[in-house]
Amino acid sequence: MRVLLLGGTTEATALAHAFAAAGIDAIFSYAGRTENPVAQPLPTRLGGYGGINGLADYVIDAKITHVVDATHPFATQISRNAVEACAMTQTPLIAHERSEWLAQPGDNWQHVPDTQTAVAALPANPARIFLAIGKQTLPAFAAQPQHFYLLRLVDAPDAALPVPNAEVILDRGPFTVESDIALMRAHAITHIVAKNSGGIGALAKLEAARCLHLPVILIARPAIPDRPIVRSIPAVMEWLGHSARLGV
Repeated sequence: MRVLLLGGTTEATALAHAFAAAGIDAIFSYAGRTENPVAQPLPTRLGGYGGINGLADYVIDAKITHVVDATHPFATQISRNAVEACAMTQTPLIAHERSEWLAQPGDNWQHVPDTQTAVAALPANPARIFLAIGKQTLPAFAAQPQHFYLLRLVDAPDAALPVPNAEVILDRGPFTVESDIALMRAHAITHIVAKNSGGIGALAKLEAARCLHLPVILIARPAIPDRPIVRSIPAVMEWLGHSARLGV
């Protein structure tokens, strides 16, 4: 057995530690978008594959027998490529996917299908927006330049921001409700735009919004082709035939 673990999330790091503890021959794969990725207890590959065919070639050349997709729910291109490449090479694939966030009493959420709709949902009058979406889709918000945008990023932008009135905070989760409440108060935030990525590492901003009675524009996850999905590390380990060894 040799596993390719497509990572970049907190869950992927936890899986890497579980694989290392179980003695599973595995390779951790980063897409390469983060300048200083978290160190892993597995051999690590950094960078893309060159599309479906490139990933299929890698699976064959590296003698991969199983693929575990634990990428971010919005990293859809690699997930789509994995479905196709695994079908081409007849390699078993499973996804460890976070459950979506669900609104709780006191939440004021507006669900939108994509980034462009989120931009259109912003108020016409100038507002102060906590834009918690990463940097790949920032250019869309140039259509609403009247707002102040607070951006929280892992890496500093490598080019000028597409929005004229913005502030960047460099930080890496997980975050706390208390710190996010303080952050939003310090910047007089009036609205939040976020992706429905799920998980606990970035949940604090939504809990802080609930406490502060702030509206949230929540972008839905893009569609990914059907694939087997599990929600826990024990389920992945069982799929690999290692549950008994770990006692889970």
